[in-house]
Amino acid sequence: MSSNKRRIAVLGSRSVGKSSLIIQYCQNEFIDSYYPTIESTFAKTVKFKNVEYDVDIIDTAGQDEFSLLNSKHAIGIHGYVLVYSVNSRNSFDMIQIIYDKIISFCGVASIPCVIVGSKSDLEASRQVNSEEGKRLAGENHTAFVETSAKLNENVAKVFEECLEEIEKRVPNNEAEPPASKCWIM
Repeated sequence: MSSNKRRIAVLGSRSVGKSSLIIQYCQNEFIDSYYPTIESTFAKTVKFKNVEYDVDIIDTAGQDEFSLLNSKHAIGIHGYVLVYSVNSRNSFDMIQIIYDKIISFCGVASIPCVIVGSKSDLEASRQVNSEEGKRLAGENHTAFVETSAKLNENVAKVFEECLEEIEKRVPNNEAEPPASKCWIM
């Protein structure tokens, strides 16, 4: 069985639950306290469709409309997980901006991507309904998942969907992501 390396970048506004999602997926634990992330990478070996993948998940610092998309968010990245919180309309509005920045930066028509509505357990303070998330994903031809890292709902599904999106575009034996065509001048 061959091992394939895949790099997934997780982006989204501050405090939408990016780190909680990744830590729940990689370490099976929920971290409730919030410490702003500078940037860290988590490694996990995943078996998906009978293929073993060494997945590096890059937990990025929170994005806002003023943060510059860095080359490290594009070069060598196979897939993207764009996270908003269902209880934050502003974080939802940021998803399209971040998606467009990645597309523009890489000079491609589309990217392997999953849009994630996190904190689905916070139903009482919800500002973004599931239909809006599905519509945004549909408009951008991406997968869509709602999750709760706290309840460990659909957490693994996020990364399985991302691998699925990557594999639609990158054949199993091709280790270099299409985004490697990006040039920094």
